[in-house]
Order: sequence, then structure tokens, then C-alpha cells
Amino acid sequence: MGAMSESVGIRTPMYTPEFAADPHRVYRELRERYGALAPVELAPGVPATLVVGYRTAVKILNDPDRFPADPRAWQAGVPADCPVLPMMQWRPNALRSAGIEHARYRQANTAGLAGIDQYGLQRTVERIAVSLINSFCATGSADLVRDYAFPLAFRVLNQLLGCPVEIAGQAAEGFRAIFEGVGAGRGNTLLADAMGQLARYKRTHPGDDVTTRILHHPAGLGDTEMVHQLATLYGAGIEPQQNLIVNTLLLLLMDDRFGDSALGGSLSTRDALDEVLFDDPPMANFCISFPPRAVLLDEVWLPAHQPVVISMAACNTDPAIRTGAFTGNRSHLAWGVGPHACPASSLAYLIAQEAVDQLLDILSEVRLAVPASELSWRPGPFHRALTALPVDFTPSQPLPEH
Repeated sequence: MGAMSESVGIRTPMYTPEFAADPHRVYRELRERYGALAPVELAPGVPATLVVGYRTAVKILNDPDRFPADPRAWQAGVPADCPVLPMMQWRPNALRSAGIEHARYRQANTAGLAGIDQYGLQRTVERIAVSLINSFCATGSADLVRDYAFPLAFRVLNQLLGCPVEIAGQAAEGFRAIFEGVGAGRGNTLLADAMGQLARYKRTHPGDDVTTRILHHPAGLGDTEMVHQLATLYGAGIEPQQNLIVNTLLLLLMDDRFGDSALGGSLSTRDALDEVLFDDPPMANFCISFPPRAVLLDEVWLPAHQPVVISMAACNTDPAIRTGAFTGNRSHLAWGVGPHACPASSLAYLIAQEAVDQLLDILSEVRLAVPASELSWRPGPFHRALTALPVDFTPSQPLPEH
């Protein structure tokens, strides 16, 4: 039997504030103790294997037959109130399907995204960024999570999906409840209802948008399937996008290596984005699979139907592959690899770069409003997300909006 089975019962919790405060220390300790495959708990009583070795992760991500993404056998034994169930449960979408169904959903989503005009997207981000910055530029302070990154990601996504304002408002209310953990059940209901409204609206009011292209795809998705595609696009397009923007701004504000050249220097912004995607990717632990039978991998037995979670953050910092400089290096796993790799990575990258550049171009003397040690990270096994990013800057007059 392999190393993990010798340590039954010793599982590292990934849901605590202590883990959120310093996950990289935990990853190092897990790698030193267990090698590439470590026993963890995603929530109390929810065991999983965390993959902290880069090469092992790539093997798993490219082997969907032994490591499929369909969680139905696993979730049959999970209580309905399990806090990680909403993130992990089966849904008729590409993220939680395998085989033919995965291919069907992925093809529809990829076609929907492929029609996005990237130049037009850049102009959309610029317009929304200026509008948001205008709302706080005269005050000299802001929380870049609440006042900038979240509403920017949300409004850009609504534009891409062709979502009318009133439906977007209901989706925002649902997301706020889920996001803040207050009334998450009601939030889920509000969000699902809003996605259903959007799908029905786009059947009768088609447009040049992602929703219309998915609806018209030969896969022929039904209303329930559309609700889940749209909810997945909202989930992937807001939380990780927001975290990528915020984590990159934090790096630029804290790290002297970027210095003044960060202010509007797109090369430095790209360097910072790449560094964040290595060290603090917005989804730090994800790409979950559920082996249908016990698997022997790297001399470790992985149990049937128990989640295997790829730690993109840990794998990216694995000493076996981390050789130092990574300017222009895109070998990180932040977007996943293999059949479940993120189909929107180039869009997310473009949105984040434009959002960061606009903020640092428009505002002068941006600085953290509190010591970095006082910033707090939201607990949770999957994301790398600040609760707030308070900044001060020189007050300025609003810019003209187009």
C-alpha cells in the first residue's frame, strides 16, 4: 500500500482561516510529508486527495477515463447541507460531466465564446472601468474588491451574455447572497431563476452574444441545460475574474520590482498577471475528478468515488518544475490542461489586463490603505480571494464617459 494509506485519519483541513492565511506553507508541508498526493478535508467529514505535484497533476488532467469529472456516485453519500456540495455536485454542464455529454456541453460553450470580438471586449472593459473609477475617484479611497473588481467582472459578463439590466439585477442579488454566505439557498434559487429568464428571453430576443450562440448551437440544449451553462459561465466569469484582477493589483502595489513602470506599463502588467497565475491563481485548488474505481498512482492508492483535487497553486510552485524566472512563461496550471482546460483563458487574461491598466493609468499614487499584514483572505478550499483591498490615492475629477 502507498504512503497515503499509512496515514489514515490524518487529513489537513482546507476550510479554516489558518489555511486561507498561508496556504503555501501548508502545500510545502504536505509535499514534504506525502509527496505529490496528500490527504485533506474539503469540509468537515469530506475527505479528498490534494495533488501538489506538477507532473502528477498533468497525468491526471490528461486521463479522463481513470479520472472523470462526474461526481454523482460521490455525492450520493454526501449530506444535502454539505458546504462544498454546491461547488462540487453534478450539473448538466461541461465542468461536471464526462465522455459524450462533456463533449456536447463543451462544444456549445466553446462556440458561444469563440464569437466574442476581442477588440470590442477591450473597449467594453475600458468603458465599464472608467464608469466605475469615476464613481470613487474624487473620494481618494476605495475597496477595490467591492467598488471595482466585482462590479467590473459582473458588468462585463452581462454584456458578453446579452443579459438585460433587470435580469442582471436579480442575478447580482443571488450572487451577493452566495458570495456573502447569507441566505445562500435563496441566492441559488434567485440565480437559477434569473438564468432561466435569460435563456427564455434570448430564445425570443436573439443577439450577437454568448447566450444566443449557445442556444443556436447544434447541440440543441434544453432550458434546464441552458440554466446550468449560464450559471457556470457566471460562476467562472465573476469570482475567478475578480480574484485575478485583485490579486494582480495587490502584487503590483506591494512589490518594488514592478515600481513606477507598473503605472500603465502593459508589459509589467502581463508579468504581474503571469506571476499571480503561478503563485496565487484565482482558483487555487480545483479541476476535481472522481475515480470510478480505486487507482494506483505514484505508489499511492486513491479510493473509488473520493474527490481528487488539483492544487494549481501548489503544482505551480513544485520545486521539481519551478526553476526561477517566469517572465513570459505560461506553463502554469491556473487554467487547467487537458479536456477540461478553461476555454475562456484568453478572454479572462484580456479583461484582467485592461482592468488593471485602466485603474493604474487613471488614478495616481495608489497605495494600500492598511499594512499588508492586515489584509485577510476569505476561507474556502477552492479560491484565493481577498475579503477587501482598501487603497488610498490622490483624488481626481471624473473622466468623460463614452
